Amino acid sequence: MASLTLSSPEFDDGERIPDQYGYDAANVNPPLEIDGVPDEAESLALIVDDPDAVEPAGKVWDHWVVWNIPPETTTIPEDWEPDEAMEGTNDFGETGYGGPSPPDREHTYRFELYALDTTLDLESETDADALESAIDGHVLAQTQFEGTYPSE
Repeated sequence: MASLTLSSPEFDDGERIPDQYGYDAANVNPPLEIDGVPDEAESLALIVDDPDAVEPAGKVWDHWVVWNIPPETTTIPEDWEPDEAMEGTNDFGETGYGGPSPPDREHTYRFELYALDTTLDLESETDADALESAIDGHVLAQTQFEGTYPSE
């Protein structure tokens, strides 16, 4: 059985995220490619966060919170406007994607993808903590992909 994978045609795992995906640039999500979704998956969820933000912000900063991505999805295009999936609230206080914007130094950003055995009935105000609570016990597979972004 193939294992769940997440990648981007724009940068390799652990490499630099191109400038246009930053909050102070075009602020659009990078394209993502998904493979190895388990057959029994009912939906996918995605959290993009910045664990390096704990020092300047006092917490892991959430950049993108998405759920109910159809399990047959293999590509999330750049500047994605989801039809069926739901986007929650990021730590900029906005719904949808909020790009990297490290205030102090280069940060590493995590793109965490979860294959779930259910779909979720959540409000658009849902943040990453609430999504993580909602998926607890429903994760069939998960994967992580990382990119770095320099400070201004």
